[in-house]
Amino acid sequence: MHPFVLSRATSLNDAIGGSAQSDTAIIAGGTEMLNWLKEEIVMPKRLTDISRLPNLDPITADATGLRIGALARMSDVASHVLVARDYPAIAEALLKSASAQIRNMATMGGNLLQRTRCPYFRAETELSCNKRRPGSGCAALQGEDRTLAIFGGSDHCIATHPSDVAVALAALDASVRVQGPAGARAIPVAELHRLPGDAPERETVLGPGEIILAIDVPASPLTRRSHYLKLRERASYEFALVSAAIALDFDGRKIREARVALGGVAPKPWRLVAAETALRGLTLDDAAALRAAVMRGFSDARPRRHNGFKVELATRMVVRGLQHVGGAV
Repeated sequence: MHPFVLSRATSLNDAIGGSAQSDTAIIAGGTEMLNWLKEEIVMPKRLTDISRLPNLDPITADATGLRIGALARMSDVASHVLVARDYPAIAEALLKSASAQIRNMATMGGNLLQRTRCPYFRAETELSCNKRRPGSGCAALQGEDRTLAIFGGSDHCIATHPSDVAVALAALDASVRVQGPAGARAIPVAELHRLPGDAPERETVLGPGEIILAIDVPASPLTRRSHYLKLRERASYEFALVSAAIALDFDGRKIREARVALGGVAPKPWRLVAAETALRGLTLDDAAALRAAVMRGFSDARPRRHNGFKVELATRMVVRGLQHVGGAV
């Protein structure tokens, strides 16, 4: 493993100053950083541990919404009584992530910033990957693309983002509160991750030195009626082949508002905005109409040689999720 110096941040300003340095990386739970170091995806000279910074791990909820500290452990959020009751998609997404041991260690901020599981990015041997070695090409474009993106890719990268809870947060219109050398700002979770374009190595909109402090989820009629579904190739400790987060507000059996986000299909959580619009006014008992509305969200899908099945799989998953939230299944 590449040698490095480990230090512990004593204040938020200390952490921000450290993370602004190009040869320094931030560590909290460490479950993802350890992978990066072992695979030599990153080779920093210094690691700054922020895990003991105060006031960055509370989980609080009131009439305005839910706030999750960036250092809150995934397991603590999943088991929080108010999260499970009022924001079930978040709890469900977390419980379907990783293993119990990792959830006990991993932080919410770190989960949002984990990197792709594209086999070319994670390969132990030297393979073309613009995300890992900019300018080297993308082997996935002519290689194995079964698990990769049908939305948002480019001629330089078709990797997908692996976070489960990011999908649920995007569906619930959550935002991250960040702070950096220029001050504080809020970023919608749906806009936190960049599309690859011609610079796949730039994965988020965070600037140098910016650190996630908290995640804010606004209270709304949709949050309690939310659900997260995940399909993977084995039952546990696996990343999503396709996942979906659904949130609904309905009157009787008629949909007032819908939020739909997908995982496993794009470089970021992918909102099906056209489907959300088409679902308004439909009855939850009309499966054919629900399917037709959901299909509108796939008009800009660009499946590749081996992953076209994701369109049908995701469509069925969303319809099932809608009916589950509506009590039809």
